[in-house]
Amino acid sequence: MKSLDRLATVACLATAVLLGACSSTPLPAPAAAKELPAVVAPVPAPAAVSVKSAEPVAVSRAALPPYLDPASPLSTQRSVYFDFDQSVVKPEGQRLLELHGKYLAAHPAVAIKVEGNTDEQGGAEYNLALGQKRAQAVAQVLKLYGVADAQMEAISFGKEKPRAAGHDEAARSQNRRADLDYPRQ
Repeated sequence: MKSLDRLATVACLATAVLLGACSSTPLPAPAAAKELPAVVAPVPAPAAVSVKSAEPVAVSRAALPPYLDPASPLSTQRSVYFDFDQSVVKPEGQRLLELHGKYLAAHPAVAIKVEGNTDEQGGAEYNLALGQKRAQAVAQVLKLYGVADAQMEAISFGKEKPRAAGHDEAARSQNRRADLDYPRQ
């Protein structure tokens, strides 16, 4: 009910404004503006400026953690690849996990997600289970290097997050992996 009263009030005001604007009564001509004399204020002279020799200033930059530094292998090498239908970490994956494991053990405040992935072959449930096995296998290897359980969460995406599009072996081999997901700051 209140909204109808407000609507009626707004409509009446709008009508009054429109009718007032349509008035045929001529408006009086504006009075001639009186010309005021131009006043120019004096500009003060600039103060003398002394120039000192430029000395280098030390600027401190906050260092990026290695997992965020694009030049660091901790940032660029985060995937462990698996053979078809396998969850065993291969030797090249072991070397990569040693690097990450030593860093994480030395930095217990850093927590990661280990994300297991599969190729598109197989059913959704099977691939989720295989992705979980891969993530847990990677977490087990990281534990060997001193990474605490509280620093890791093993999850599976199954076939839902492919890295490579395509249905050939080259694409599938890129999708059979576990990724180490570090926090973003």
